Formats: sequence, C-alpha cells, structure tokens
Amino acid sequence: MPFEVTFDDRGAVITSDIDIAKTLDCGQAFRFSESDGVWRGVAMGRALSLTQEGNKITLFDVNEEEFNSLWRGYFDLDRDYEMIKSSVSSNEILKKATDFSDGIHILRQEPWEAVCSFIISANNNIPRIKGIISRLCENFGFKIADGLFTFPSAERIAALTLDDLAVIKSGFRAKYILDAAQKFSSNQIDVEALYTLPIDEARNTLMTIKGIGPKVADCALLFGWGRVECFPVDVWIRRAMNHFFGENGLPSEAVEYAGIVQQYLFYWARTTGLKIE
Repeated sequence: MPFEVTFDDRGAVITSDIDIAKTLDCGQAFRFSESDGVWRGVAMGRALSLTQEGNKITLFDVNEEEFNSLWRGYFDLDRDYEMIKSSVSSNEILKKATDFSDGIHILRQEPWEAVCSFIISANNNIPRIKGIISRLCENFGFKIADGLFTFPSAERIAALTLDDLAVIKSGFRAKYILDAAQKFSSNQIDVEALYTLPIDEARNTLMTIKGIGPKVADCALLFGWGRVECFPVDVWIRRAMNHFFGENGLPSEAVEYAGIVQQYLFYWARTTGLKIE
C-alpha cells in the first residue's frame, strides 16, 4: 500500500504496510532495540525512537524535512511491496514465505556502516554482532543521546591500530574492519559507483577488502546500496533453498527482487527453524 504521513506534536505518523518489529529485528540492521513497545536506536547518524500500533507508526520528534530527507528512504517507504509480493506469489513456497514475513522492508542503510556491520556479522550470532557494534560506537563514535552513539566514520577507524580496536572484542575481524576503513577513507572504494556498477563488478570491488567474500559483499550491497538483485546466501538461506528448491535454484519470478525475497526466506526459515508445513 502507498504510505501516508501526517505530522503532529509527537512527530511523524506514518500509515504503511511496514512491520517495524520484523524489519528492525530480522538480521539486516543491528542498532535498534525494543523496550515496552518503543524501538530506539541510531541510523544515518541520528537517534530515533518509534512505536507501532496496527499500521500506524510514530517516529518521535521527526519533522517533515527530516522525514523526507532521511527516514522515508531509510525505511524504503516508496517501494511497492504489495506488487512485489503479488508478482512472486504464483510460486507456492514463495507465497508462504512472503505471507509469513509480511511487513519486512529492506532498510537503506549508510554504505560504510553496512560494510563494517556485515564484516562483523561473518560467522557470528546476532547478540554478539550487536555487542561488537555497540562497543565500536561507544568507543569511537560521538554521543548523540543517552546511551546512543553515532557509527564511527571510516576516517576515524582508519586512524586506529589493531591494539586500539581490541576494546571492541571482535577477534580476527578487527584486521578486516581496519582494512575496510582504510580503503573507504582513501577512496579506493568508490561509494557512488557501487550504486550503478554491474552487480558482478560491484561485488568484486567490495571483495578487494580483506575478509569480504560473496555473502558479505551481497549483504552490504543489498542493505547499504539498495541493490535488490543481490541474494546473500548464509546457512539459513542455503538450508531453505536446498529444502524447497533443490538444484532448481531461485524461481525465475523472484530474480528481479532476489534480495527482498531472500529476506522473506531468511526470516521464515530462521523463525520457524524450517519446521514449515
């Protein structure tokens, strides 16, 4: 459904098909947490608190200018998700996945943060990922609200040493974080080009960073650059694909929106443990 938005003394009130809980806690972003129905976190260098009742989402203390310049794109509110779900629902398995995962949007995150976050995510679990990212921000970002810190820039991280990064307790990933920061801050990674490069070239560009393989590159391109043709394959997706599609691979009707379908399949498989009727 097309979204609607009004503004009042609370902030921006959105009517949309997005499910905030599923979207913020489905493994694509790691900086939001929920308490007593209020989600609170940081994105794009800004603190945000939000709640949802039915299809009404309130972004607190957000005015019209901030909504249009930042949060409208971040929550991917202009994309027609109903059309996408309809276009893939001719496949019975994909229909079940989209119905179960209904309301998930692909977050349009800041590219450097996405790259760094998914380097940290490799061979890791979500609580530990969140802990490492939290320590990274607390130690090297800027405080913007009580308990909330910005994600440190590539330039800030590039100026550090491995000994400096020991405080975030990221283990072997520290050297990859440092290499990524150095390549971003020196413009060896052309951030703007990755929005439009052929997807294989974009993937190979990110894979020049130490520790980035195809899966991390695809996650970064999907969640940082909005390249919805990417299809990151982790253990849950591999199990789901083998379980449902075998050697046939992703059904042809899903290829155009592979990254969105991937997130539906990932959420469905991880939530149910593939105990699916």
